[in-house]
Amino acid sequence: MSIWDFLAPPSELARREGPYNRIVLSSRVRLARNLKGLPFPGWARKADRLKTYELIRPAVLAVPQMADAFAESMDNFSVLDKNGLVERHLISREHAAKGAGSGLVVNRDESICVMINEEDHLRMQALRPGLQLKEAWAAIDQFDSWLAQRLDYAFSPELGYLTACPSNVGTGIRVSAMLHLPGLVLQEHINQVIQAVDKLGMAVRGLYGEGTEALGNVFQVSNQMTLGETEAEIVERLHKVLMQIIEREQDARDVLLEKRPKLLYNHIGRAYGILANAYSISSKETMNLLSLLRLGVDLGLFPELDRAVVDELFLITQPAHLQMLCSEKLSAEERDLLRADLLRQRLQHVRGPRVKPPPPQPDTSKS
Repeated sequence: MSIWDFLAPPSELARREGPYNRIVLSSRVRLARNLKGLPFPGWARKADRLKTYELIRPAVLAVPQMADAFAESMDNFSVLDKNGLVERHLISREHAAKGAGSGLVVNRDESICVMINEEDHLRMQALRPGLQLKEAWAAIDQFDSWLAQRLDYAFSPELGYLTACPSNVGTGIRVSAMLHLPGLVLQEHINQVIQAVDKLGMAVRGLYGEGTEALGNVFQVSNQMTLGETEAEIVERLHKVLMQIIEREQDARDVLLEKRPKLLYNHIGRAYGILANAYSISSKETMNLLSLLRLGVDLGLFPELDRAVVDELFLITQPAHLQMLCSEKLSAEERDLLRADLLRQRLQHVRGPRVKPPPPQPDTSKS
């Protein structure tokens, strides 16, 4: 079975909802673990990586949460498969470069995903739509507890779980959420928020993690420290930070509507105009314009357009997913043409934004 026969179609994925999902796209809790007595992946020989993979894979598949899971070695995925999995955030860009001795295990609803022999022997993550950090933590904590009964982790009484990167030593936990923040970007307050979050010991990254751009006004916020706090404390602290960011984003949207409506409508109207009428459009431009279209949907400017349609377009217009629609390999220029065709087709029955009339101005003329 192909991984794409196993995974839910993008249309179904886009309809999964969670708390605060107008702003919080998804929540993730990831744990890094290594096996005692085996070299870490970064300096392991191929034979060592294969041995580790053969130890970990059956143990992961034996966990109750992975009943009916999909498991495959990375060398059996095509480059297109790997790029598509990166676009779905099921594997990292680093894992996409791996081959024999590395693998992926994902359960049916994609709520639990395990990368074997990425930077660490195990990178296990729980994914949830919307703001569900606590639920994601509970799921991956249970998963880790089951796995710990079958695998002997590298653990130090003084340092905690030992990891390839020193920044993950201790709990080995990375808690993160994907946030859609067009209001703060349009208000030019995003840099202030990023600086404030950084002072609180959190990291703000782009759409695909460290070193990537915040395409589509999507930012990934995560903890930086994994040592000195319990997992529950880290989850709770990030949850509080995210609630503050959500409030700031909502305030930014309200201020734009109240004080700068024409600027807001101009951005959204132009985005709709290009998306619905372009005949060639790049992936980057598409994501940035879809962000504004999504904002328009959230503000009620497109009554007949479902947010799930926009979220689906976010995914299927990315290069790998777009290529999957065609049997022949496409050049970058051909992808831009196909992407525009797809957008025009999906938006052909969507009318332009129905902007709200400005409030009546007081009559100051002299009689």
